[in-house]
Amino acid sequence: MREELEKLKTKALAELEAIDGEEDLEEWRIAYLGRKGAITSFLRGLVSLPLEERRALGALANEMKSLLEKRFAETEKALKAAEAARLAEKGRIDVTLPGRPVPLGRLHPATQMIREICAAFTSMGFRVVEGPDVEWDYYSFEALNIPKGHPARDMWNTLWIDYQTEDGERPMLLRPHTSPMQIRVMEKTRPPVRVVVPGRCYRYEATDATHESAFFQVEGLAVDDGITFANMKGTLYEFARRIFGAERKARFRCDYFPFVEPGVEMAIDCFACGGKGCRICKESGWIEIMGAGMVHPGVLERVGYDSSIYTGFAFGLGVERMAMLKYGIEDIRLFYSNDMRFLRQF
Repeated sequence: MREELEKLKTKALAELEAIDGEEDLEEWRIAYLGRKGAITSFLRGLVSLPLEERRALGALANEMKSLLEKRFAETEKALKAAEAARLAEKGRIDVTLPGRPVPLGRLHPATQMIREICAAFTSMGFRVVEGPDVEWDYYSFEALNIPKGHPARDMWNTLWIDYQTEDGERPMLLRPHTSPMQIRVMEKTRPPVRVVVPGRCYRYEATDATHESAFFQVEGLAVDDGITFANMKGTLYEFARRIFGAERKARFRCDYFPFVEPGVEMAIDCFACGGKGCRICKESGWIEIMGAGMVHPGVLERVGYDSSIYTGFAFGLGVERMAMLKYGIEDIRLFYSNDMRFLRQF
């Protein structure tokens, strides 16, 4: 047994001397010093020996184990020092080489467009507010003059939240537009009101070059004593000039939106062809940029405003659509494809 222990010691030290990597060192530790290693197995084999012999061999085995642990620690320290020196040599800086450029991040084009839109309106006296992405049916539809069963609800392919009241109603949804903040702001604010509301919206629809299931909108609202349709036209015309250029012309045509009356579609003359007709404007010479209109009296009355005194206008526009028009982007899906070749252009 003594000869066997001596051979084990000689073999272990020889193998340790030949190790030149941390992975091999760990394998050696497991083989000799681990719970199922050679020394542990040797000690377990002493059970059948007489007591005196067992004590003597156990002491020798423990002495050898201490020696191997000491040599293991020394080898581990030496290997780590050698690896640190190698990495230091590899990472040494050559001061004669030109410096490596530090890559700088930048704002997403949709974020840039939101900031540009908000800056245009804040310079005209509007303030920026934000609202929840998860909204109640009341604020998304009911309070905006769109009761249950109204055909106008078909305009929004709604994503409902899996939440039901006791009578089986599902009153919670991912907001399909930012218009609910019209009601929330007016509930807490007395006129005058001038706000713009940027935020993400959600629709249950297939994606294509002009449609996304999640996108950004900017909603605007102005309410005060004596606000007229002319005030709305002047505000939106000035906004279009600031975003698309001072030479822009604007066109307003009647359109339907449940929470405004009258409602209009606003378009600007094509900035690519100057109104002559091209691919971007589909040969019409005009590009639609937003919907707008005078706030419906029913909406004002619902929040406690006296519609015989107060009037206002509201508008809404798609952020990605504005960026697509301004920069000539043909597919809205590019905004969220995480393609750095596209994003680095902005």
